[in-house]
Amino acid sequence: MMMNYFTFQNKRNVTDFALWKASKDGEPYWNSPWGKGRPGWHIECSAMSSKICGTSLDIHAGGFDLKFPHHDNEIAQVEAYYDIENWVNYFLHCGSLRIAGLKMSKSLKNFITIREALKHYSARQLRILFLMHNWNDVLDYSAASMERALQFEKISNEFFLLVKDYLRKYYKSNNSESYQKYNDEELLLVNNFCKIKTEINVALCDSVDTRTVVEKLRELIAIGNAYFIEMEKKEDSVPNCLLLRNIALYMTSLLKIFGVIPQNVDIGFPIEHNGMSNHDISITSKEEMLMPYLTALVDFRENVRKVAREQKIIEILEECDKLRDEVLPELGVRLEDRNEQTCVKFVDKETLLREQEQKKAIEAAKEEEKYRKQCEKAEKEASKRIPPWEMFKQGKEAGKFLKYDDKGIPTHLTNGEEISKKQRKKLEKLYEMQKKNYEQVAHELVSNEMATSE
Repeated sequence: MMMNYFTFQNKRNVTDFALWKASKDGEPYWNSPWGKGRPGWHIECSAMSSKICGTSLDIHAGGFDLKFPHHDNEIAQVEAYYDIENWVNYFLHCGSLRIAGLKMSKSLKNFITIREALKHYSARQLRILFLMHNWNDVLDYSAASMERALQFEKISNEFFLLVKDYLRKYYKSNNSESYQKYNDEELLLVNNFCKIKTEINVALCDSVDTRTVVEKLRELIAIGNAYFIEMEKKEDSVPNCLLLRNIALYMTSLLKIFGVIPQNVDIGFPIEHNGMSNHDISITSKEEMLMPYLTALVDFRENVRKVAREQKIIEILEECDKLRDEVLPELGVRLEDRNEQTCVKFVDKETLLREQEQKKAIEAAKEEEKYRKQCEKAEKEASKRIPPWEMFKQGKEAGKFLKYDDKGIPTHLTNGEEISKKQRKKLEKLYEMQKKNYEQVAHELVSNEMATSE
């Protein structure tokens, strides 16, 4: 490493660090034998911690970028001053926060406060983002990282809502019918559930590895959804609601520990309605109160759809779809037509409306991409019809060249400079490709005309 002479000329050793620094104009200062100044960065931390905590620390926290030289210098100072061998028992070095790949700092003008972040995302979504990174990892706050957090929130919420729908329909506590015998599908699910619980426990014991915990929860959701699909393939089969309830309760309890779900919620994420707080009426009470009316509406809709399908009355089917896609989402209710039954999910209105907008945006993007490809194809086909001797005189090539040979291949640039041999080879290659395409198109036109005349 190159050392600056002017930086180290007053040091006895290049590894020495400042114990006292002269204060600049406007900075706080104290009088000392060395003039007006203030303690150096490392010594001020050592002095403050020793004043408050004494001659030893159990845990010393800080960013991982402070390991050296700051924490090393603190140790050197305190252990030398107190003549001890072990000042700190454990260091807890946390990862830094980055904004779109860059370290967050006021100098880069990329400083974002929690309050500003909450204007775009909910507290739950930010907590999920933090869980997806271990405490000692670098956390990158960006649209891409938040998209992953939103995606985990969505698949978790969909799983919770599906489980709750089946529990409402088929599960009754203290009822022997709720305690079904396990078949092969249930045995596979419960074995995977036990395995994932063990893996999550190991991850939490391994320096609170929350990133692995989130991945294991994602894996558990995928296994649960696969079980739903298998059961829906079977006629007159009902999933084991008690097992599903245990899985949902476990996931909920784990997310409660991490602060993602409030303590007063039984299963899944809470629903927040404007104008009605959780103090007025519990989420469970809202669902219990509204479900009988929604069940009656859903049953009526299903009967109407059945008659409309049999008699092929398209207008009635469209009205049923309108109820599902436009009317009920405004009320915070989502209907999902799954095989022979309809699933009812309570979701906050804002989430449903956002999903509708995202769906429209995706469809619009698909149409735009389809149109772009069609334009590219049409442009490509049109370019094949350009005679090779004209290809460098029109379109994107127009105005680039001054002179051409008898084939139409450029010989001079617009500034009069002669084309180099290397450029000439590239232009000749393009010329031959265009000649081949043009002759192919001409051949196809002649063949089509002959076929038409016959």
